[in-house]
Amino acid sequence: MTSRYISHLRNWALSSPPAEWIINQIRELLIGSLRRGPVPQHIAFVMDGNRRYARKHRIETVEGHNLGFEALARILEVCYKSGVRVVTIYAFSTENFKRSKYEVDHLMEMAKVKLIQFAQHGDLLDRYGACIRILGQRELVKPDVLEAIDKAVDMTKNNGQAVLNICFPYASRDEITTAIRNTVIEFSTPLEKPSTLAKSPFSESRIAYNIRTQNSPRKGGDQDRGSLPNTSYLEPPAQHTHGSEPLSLSRTSSATSISTLSTSTNENEKPLSPAGSSSTTLSPTPNVDDFDPPSVYRTQYPSPDSITPDTLTSHTYTATCPPLDLLIRTSGVSRLSDFMLWQCHQETEIVFLPCLWPEMDLWGFLPVIWGWQRRQVKREKEGHRFSLQPSRMDRHDKQVMG
Repeated sequence: MTSRYISHLRNWALSSPPAEWIINQIRELLIGSLRRGPVPQHIAFVMDGNRRYARKHRIETVEGHNLGFEALARILEVCYKSGVRVVTIYAFSTENFKRSKYEVDHLMEMAKVKLIQFAQHGDLLDRYGACIRILGQRELVKPDVLEAIDKAVDMTKNNGQAVLNICFPYASRDEITTAIRNTVIEFSTPLEKPSTLAKSPFSESRIAYNIRTQNSPRKGGDQDRGSLPNTSYLEPPAQHTHGSEPLSLSRTSSATSISTLSTSTNENEKPLSPAGSSSTTLSPTPNVDDFDPPSVYRTQYPSPDSITPDTLTSHTYTATCPPLDLLIRTSGVSRLSDFMLWQCHQETEIVFLPCLWPEMDLWGFLPVIWGWQRRQVKREKEGHRFSLQPSRMDRHDKQVMG
């Protein structure tokens, strides 16, 4: 008996009602077992290999994409049933526009049709309370496709238990650039309610006061210790003419200004002072708090020192999603292809599978989740053991006390 007949016999046996019932029961038991351990809250998929699958099985490329969509439906059901809250898929990259016009047009048409089917006729999203979110550059999408996208998003907006992020069309570098641009705009906008915090030690007025204080003569010199020097480091050096005396610096009645500098024009003329004396007169030591910047500088902006990685994360497409726990790419290619570069943090696990995306099913997905759960449990045990282990200093103190 040839392998062809064996294959047909196996398919017939598996498609019989008793065999289907047994397989479904085993399937439900395996998915239920996933919920007993830690479950990743955010999984991302790079659905790669549709075209290679079509070439391998000698079918049209568009048919390979259709089979890839069916694989997506299978994986989504497993994810949501096992407790995954957010699934992000790489549906269309901005680099895909470089493909043939025929393939690009088909992908756009398939996205329009499948999204509407998902939202209207498919019970998968409603059953698990999943809403659709489109991440990417909307300006690159055709108007008719954009209309279908908005319709699908609107029809599932009331579902709040799970999320399906569809990156279409998407590029991670563009997302990061947009996040940085929006952060700059946010921190360049004046605060509506300025804070009443203490003045910064790095303000211009305090820097000027510290410079004058540090460079003034010490006690016992020609000037008192608290007096200001005759020149300011914030102004250009005075131009002395022949026979002229040093510039006279005085404070006016305003606590925030410095009086104009006057120079003598001949040998007999002395610099003027507010008291009318012939010598340079300086006001008492000013209070640091009196050196307020002009009113034009009093507008407060968010401090750039407060920018953290979380600040940029709040401006990304996935700002409201939990951190990325697991990223899976099929087809055996070991690269990220400009996908979720910012979201991949130190705890994210990246898995590259050899199977093509249309071949992805429960039996290929379960080992990945089991491996992730095993490593999470091991990591938690190690962290707990490390927290219970006394430090070297504690052990040393106990030895000394003993």
